[in-house]
Amino acid sequence: MKIQTKTSKKTPLRLTHCAALLAFVAGLFSAGLAPVFAQAEAVEAPSKKADKSTEKSNEKASADTNAVGPVKIWISSQQDKEYYDQMVKTYRETVDVNFNAVVSAYGFMELPDKLGVSLRTGEGIPDIVQLDEAFFGSFLADPPFVDLTSRMKAAKLDKRLLKARADLFSWKGKYYGIPQSLSAMVLYYRKDLFEKFDLKPEQFKTWSDVEDIGFRLAQDEGIAFMSMDATYFEILLRQRGSDFFGKDGKAFPDMDTAVATLSWLVDVTKDGIAVQPERGSVFDPLFFSSQVANDDLLCIMGADWYGLDLLPQFCPELEGKWGIMPLPVWEKGGKRTSCFAGQGLMIVKDTPLIDASWKFLEWVMSDTEANVKRYQMGNSFPAYKPVWKDPRLKEPTEYFGDVSMGKVLLDIAKEIPTVAMHPKRPQAMFMFQENYFATAIHEVRTPEEVLKDLKKTLDE
Repeated sequence: MKIQTKTSKKTPLRLTHCAALLAFVAGLFSAGLAPVFAQAEAVEAPSKKADKSTEKSNEKASADTNAVGPVKIWISSQQDKEYYDQMVKTYRETVDVNFNAVVSAYGFMELPDKLGVSLRTGEGIPDIVQLDEAFFGSFLADPPFVDLTSRMKAAKLDKRLLKARADLFSWKGKYYGIPQSLSAMVLYYRKDLFEKFDLKPEQFKTWSDVEDIGFRLAQDEGIAFMSMDATYFEILLRQRGSDFFGKDGKAFPDMDTAVATLSWLVDVTKDGIAVQPERGSVFDPLFFSSQVANDDLLCIMGADWYGLDLLPQFCPELEGKWGIMPLPVWEKGGKRTSCFAGQGLMIVKDTPLIDASWKFLEWVMSDTEANVKRYQMGNSFPAYKPVWKDPRLKEPTEYFGDVSMGKVLLDIAKEIPTVAMHPKRPQAMFMFQENYFATAIHEVRTPEEVLKDLKKTLDE
């Protein structure tokens, strides 16, 4: 049996004039990860003669039974909403017949903005909220989320989730959220074009191999080996063991590696080994309808969700033509993957339904069927290690033909690096994307000048 990925048509993003960070993330995910304002649907328990909400309303939040009202769950895409609607139904049928929930989907950039307004006004605050790690840092000055540390340890989620992903939604030793996905980076390569140019994945074990073979392809065949995107800087920097921030909170703890990484991106772009999308983003629909459709490149670097969602949605005509391989390494024994983005679930502090919210969260993140279904529905590959032994995760993925995405991901999962979370991480991502990357790629300024300037700004 092959795992079926969803190829639904999604509502285009409606850009809003909000914070610059939101505009940045909108640019990253204009491909459709963020449909705007889906209709909220209540998922309610069967009606009963006696309404117990009144007699329970004065009990403490720590002893809530969910009878006081539905758990409000805010999700950032229609596809995830469909999944969580189904999970609420299953949870009620198999775990707690009294559980009530309302799942609402908002735009990817709309949700954190709406959450911020809700927290400031104290009105309409959700119980559970889904946030991408790109936004999580924006809330770390005074985290408005429940400290889940003791609960995660009691449920052994701190051990059973891949550590690099469990740490993603933590700050100063406390867990504030639970990750949904691995978000492991791979190379999606065109099998038909590899065959045309007599190439094999095993030829690209290192990035030096990419340089050597890619340069020949650019010169002799006029085709680029891979795409280029501003996000690749932090992805490759993380693969090399560094990040935007160090343990001391200062930007670019290893400036030499940062400069070398950005310099490499500049060089491969200049040599035609990598090609920039027309509008600068591998998340833009135009990228798929132009350069990908026109066979201008052989590979795209992307996370698991990129292959589960974006490729099937925007390249349905290329079904069966993609292969998946680990990232080339920088040096022998180096990591064969990195990570980028990925969403998690948090419980908002002000909710009176902390226990009911946590019990649902614990179940949906640790139940085998819930984890497998998340992958089968084309959402993401689970970070919950006990479920990795389920054979369904290794079944061939329909869109990729006979290729098993799960086998590739499981082979590299333990090499996923940790993201250095920081309150200024969203700012660093936005500023690099909007103000610095282009000046380096187009050689207006040197990589060293660009990164030293950014470091000075971030460290202020």
